[in-house]
Amino acid sequence: MATSEPKSVESEEEQPDTQVAANADEYMKHPLQNKWALWYFKNDKSKTWTENLRLISRFDTVEDFWALYNHIQQPSKLGYGCDYCLFKDGIKPMWEDVGNKLGGRWLMTLSKQQRHNDLDRFWMETLLCLVGETFDEASEDVCGAVVNVRPKGDKIAVWTSNCQNRDAIMTIGQLYKERLNIPSKAMCYQSHDDTSSKSGSTTKNMYSV
Repeated sequence: MATSEPKSVESEEEQPDTQVAANADEYMKHPLQNKWALWYFKNDKSKTWTENLRLISRFDTVEDFWALYNHIQQPSKLGYGCDYCLFKDGIKPMWEDVGNKLGGRWLMTLSKQQRHNDLDRFWMETLLCLVGETFDEASEDVCGAVVNVRPKGDKIAVWTSNCQNRDAIMTIGQLYKERLNIPSKAMCYQSHDDTSSKSGSTTKNMYSV
């Protein structure tokens, strides 16, 4: 991601080394381990699902992440049917994407009351877990995260790349639960295949923490 370059120094006498170092540090950005893309979904029934999904921005530094985060609405301010999706760049926030199709998600469902008390905080912590690679080596299995704003209760999910990679999945689930400081059995893991092929309103859970 391009950054502004410090102005050129004509001579060492005019600009001491200490000042040059200070200016360079001022313009230096801190790179993230991965490049990320933030998507927004608005449920407009006159459009197809794909047409409703819009890429907001990509970023790969700490500073650009916070610049983006501080200039968008919090999830609690979104309308019903809207989503935010943060995914590693190159992976689209849909089951069919090659990066997601063999995977699943850790899912947390919030009560209506939690929209005002917990939703925004939980989402911010989720984003920090992703961009900060909080899950150690298991972070490689993380594809992204989604927040769904819904009338019956909002949802936050962390998507992983392979639903059979139990060790990575459980590491992610345990560390995520600890980071959010939520009760035991508050999150369940479901494969995308089970979610997309369910016949009723519920999807079977593979794991829970």
